[in-house]
Amino acid sequence: MRRLQIGLALSLGVLLLPLAEGRAQTAPATPAAPATAAATVAPPPAMEPRALEILKASCAVLGKAKAMSFDALTTFEKYARNGQPLFYTSLNRVTMQRPNKLRVVTPGDGTPDAFYYDGKQIMAYVPRDNLVAVAEAPPTIDAMVDAAQGMAGIYFPWVDNVLSDPCKGFEEHKLTSAFVIGQSRLIGGTLTDMVAIASPTVQAQIWFGAKDRLPRMVKLVYPKEPAQVLYQTEYANWRLLDRVPAAVFADAKAAKAHRIPFAPPGLETPAKRN
Repeated sequence: MRRLQIGLALSLGVLLLPLAEGRAQTAPATPAAPATAAATVAPPPAMEPRALEILKASCAVLGKAKAMSFDALTTFEKYARNGQPLFYTSLNRVTMQRPNKLRVVTPGDGTPDAFYYDGKQIMAYVPRDNLVAVAEAPPTIDAMVDAAQGMAGIYFPWVDNVLSDPCKGFEEHKLTSAFVIGQSRLIGGTLTDMVAIASPTVQAQIWFGAKDRLPRMVKLVYPKEPAQVLYQTEYANWRLLDRVPAAVFADAKAAKAHRIPFAPPGLETPAKRN
């Protein structure tokens, strides 16, 4: 009784980071002005046009790419039995070609594995155990993503980037707030614009390249999730391409590995011999 475990079942959410600002006093404090004359700071607009412009620009860049590759380092929280939060990480090396090619190599942490989709079938391969699960798949990445999650609980936290409509996730969450926090030079080695978004079910802070509009980091949290744990994905090594060699989306060793059926996480199924 063996099963294949691959991918991360992660949710999308965001952590809004409060900003604090202090001032040094160089003169004795003056009496406070009457309450009626106190200055008030207007909150940012619920849907700031500049923030929406940045989001749409990023979706346009990703959506127009014929092919791409990037690394995604994801960190997420899980609580130990004593209540202490523990942080786990997983690295995905992603290569995609629209409309129907995807490769995801996961060198660690955990058991190294690889996921292949060539427009006809999906293949999940664990080299260490020489195990592979193979199944027929729909003809597009968009449809395959839903099929893989339903079939075996396979989900990748960066998946919106490779869909035909990268903004679909924002639309489905029905955003109620979006505003620009400011800029940072510390993420991804480039100048980034920081955008905060929120909906009734998710909150997020996203760092976008100020020039290329590619996402550099996402921090997420589900406000209605009991633990309200933090999920983070940091991106590196972005390459927008015209085409990727077909051989990238196949693996000769995986094709010869011992086959087992796909199954949802937690379900043991008997292995099938070739």
